[in-house]
Amino acid sequence: MGQIITQVDAFTDKPFAGNPAAVCVLETPQADEWMQNVAQEMNLSETAFVVKQDDGFYLRWFTPTTEVPLCGHATLATAHVLWSEGHLSTDEAARFHTKSGLLIAQRQGDWIELDFPVTHSQAIMPPSGLSEALGVPLKSVVENYLGYLVEVESEDLVRQMQPNFPRLKTLPMADVIVTSITHPDSEYDFVSRFFAPGLGINEDPVTGAAHCCLASYWRDRLNKNQFLAYQASSRGGVVKVNYPGGDRVFLAGQAVTVLRGELISH
Repeated sequence: MGQIITQVDAFTDKPFAGNPAAVCVLETPQADEWMQNVAQEMNLSETAFVVKQDDGFYLRWFTPTTEVPLCGHATLATAHVLWSEGHLSTDEAARFHTKSGLLIAQRQGDWIELDFPVTHSQAIMPPSGLSEALGVPLKSVVENYLGYLVEVESEDLVRQMQPNFPRLKTLPMADVIVTSITHPDSEYDFVSRFFAPGLGINEDPVTGAAHCCLASYWRDRLNKNQFLAYQASSRGGVVKVNYPGGDRVFLAGQAVTVLRGELISH
């Protein structure tokens, strides 16, 4: 029998929305080259590889071009697969050992809550060409390990912008989170989009790691700890954010299995 691969739409309660991730539950660890080849073959923003350990699971994430140190939606998708396919009891927390340390996922009714490290950003001078590459005026620019975090004046700008991706790739960092507060009558507190041509993804549909950055950014500006956030890609997705302070942030989302198949070739 070949390797089973499950495709899950994360940060959504319906199929064909949110952010799709492939999940491989491995019997034994596999070579990096093989995992990268599988991720390239799947051609999704992330493919997750998970192996059972004595104290939880070892988890890694690959885009079609590179391994990344943290991925929220593929972690959420992996926890969903472990529970829905019987690898883990539904009343047990999923404990993941990763390059970003221990990550914990727990079920909360129809939602899955992720315990992740928070990411703080540093103020910088906007790099030359960033506004032109994004095609919008900039209200505020900070940076973190993901790239630039840019606030713009309105939700409409976030939703309508069409970046110049070749131009973004010429900047010192090619990856950008763009965000704004929402309209006063919105059910959401803030909206965002994440453009990551440096990772081989022009736009990531819904990004947990970006919300690890947005949590501290908006906590400081809105003076609140809990948010309902919307990532306004063409697929769209909803993230509950709880950041009480300190070095951990809690992100919650839903997930739906859309495809399950078998990798024949190794």
